[in-house]
Amino acid sequence: MWIFLGLISCLFLGFYDIAKKYSLKDNAVIPVLFFASATGSALFLPFIVASHSGWLPEPSLFFVPNITWQVHGLILMKSLLVGASWIFAYFALRQLPLTIVTPIRATGPIWTLLGALIVYHESYNWQQWVGITLVLFFFYMFSLAGNKEGIRFKNNRWIYFILIATLLGSISTLYDKYLIAHYPRMAVQAWFSVYMIPVFFPFLAFLWFPKRKNGFTFQWRWSIVMIGILLTIADFAYFYALTDDRALITILSVLRRTSVVISFVGGAILFKEGNIKHKAWALAGILAGVLLVVFGS
Repeated sequence: MWIFLGLISCLFLGFYDIAKKYSLKDNAVIPVLFFASATGSALFLPFIVASHSGWLPEPSLFFVPNITWQVHGLILMKSLLVGASWIFAYFALRQLPLTIVTPIRATGPIWTLLGALIVYHESYNWQQWVGITLVLFFFYMFSLAGNKEGIRFKNNRWIYFILIATLLGSISTLYDKYLIAHYPRMAVQAWFSVYMIPVFFPFLAFLWFPKRKNGFTFQWRWSIVMIGILLTIADFAYFYALTDDRALITILSVLRRTSVVISFVGGAILFKEGNIKHKAWALAGILAGVLLVVFGS
């Protein structure tokens, strides 16, 4: 069952990336972010209300338990961290091909690993260090593939944006490790989704709205709603899989990371992006490095 849930999470994460790219094409970033997050929030609000009013019994799969204000503060910090990561990622994704963005995002476990080395003082074996070296080498090869499309990694601010987003996402993963270990998963996922609204609303009201006629105008697309739905399903399946005593976190992590293959293929087929052969080899090398890192643990 947990493997099936891992595959579901992988599948929906891949479609989530494709929905983001389609929604952001020639579109304003901030309202896309806000309405996608509002969708995720709307999915959880009924369960929060039903749980707190007693309509939803505690043994239920969707029950959201009460938490202290201190825990609310910790979850709000996660929302702020993820919000910052998404802002950088969405602006980069609007400007860059999906087949450029997904391999960079695939390097996330490496930054998480290095972060764990610093924060948790974890030690790594030779397989993991070989994996890290492979990822860094193929990331360099990937930058050469980007040069053929006129995207120079050293001078392109959108590349820096996606790198910052990936780094922030890795920090968030480390923080998730703490939250899920200490607090109920449904409380974390539900309130995280709700708090994304106050995180993005100031950007919508005070930064984008007064200047909405400048630059990219906002175009409503139903794929924006799908962003919130797809991410919610992907995360729910993953967190629920973790509750299975037989679940192997290593395998689940690999399944989650292979979602970049779906995103990559989507970029090649749906958006007709070029230089696929060279980028595919680089992506394969990055994934091989990630596999060494994960299975070496």
